[in-house]
Amino acid sequence: MPDLGPHAIFIVAAYAATFVAIAALAFFILDDNRKQCRLLAALEQRGIRRRSAQTQAAVPKPRSERKRRS
Repeated sequence: MPDLGPHAIFIVAAYAATFVAIAALAFFILDDNRKQCRLLAALEQRGIRRRSAQTQAAVPKPRSERKRRS
């Protein structure tokens, strides 16, 4: 281990706290992702679909692409 001088305990503690914080954030992100996937699957099972899953025919055209009346 390199010589960190008289502040070695503080430096190691800072690295350890940073590692724990990043690991906790990663855990919560993965846990929330699993939860959101379960909720989405439950909604889709009840028949509620995402707007992005609609076919192109069901999506209205933007005003700029509609024919103008003369």
